[in-house]
Amino acid sequence: MWTTSQSLIASQSVAGSAPRTGKVEREGARVLLLSEDGKLLALRGHDPHLPSRSWWFTPGGGVEGSETLREAAARELAEETGYVVTPEELIGPVWERTAYFDFMSRPYVQHEYFFVARLADADAGPAAAFSWTADEQETIDEIAWLTQHELKHSSIEVFPEQLREAWDVFTGWDGTLISLGEAYE
Repeated sequence: MWTTSQSLIASQSVAGSAPRTGKVEREGARVLLLSEDGKLLALRGHDPHLPSRSWWFTPGGGVEGSETLREAAARELAEETGYVVTPEELIGPVWERTAYFDFMSRPYVQHEYFFVARLADADAGPAAAFSWTADEQETIDEIAWLTQHELKHSSIEVFPEQLREAWDVFTGWDGTLISLGEAYE
């Protein structure tokens, strides 16, 4: 487990900044990165506009330009965690859902796909330096390897909430894309 160091964060605080406007609608790709001992790499973040709210979530984000979902998932994993996998090493997508949420006083609608990667396939490491955006620098508090039991009993929100349930649906994936439906977070 490691946390961000305040001395490494160069961004200005956005907690007092004016809210951005307009709904963001995008496609997203996320990675369920599993360690050899069955733990999941999760990020803990918070919303600077609602500092009392924090949650665990998986690495991932919006698809950029002409990227494929696999390319976006691999890029986001490397940028947010430093772990590098090729798009071809990703399994799935195993899940898809549409998430509705507000972040930094701005509404989002994100149709996202979840891929599985195994640490044995990722470069040992993390292999790459983080490449966080200013918003990520401001909002990501911790990166940790967590068990299903830890996420199930976490006192903060977990996204997607299905990570609190049994993981065999994606650790032993049968090739069927599972729709998680719509989530209002």
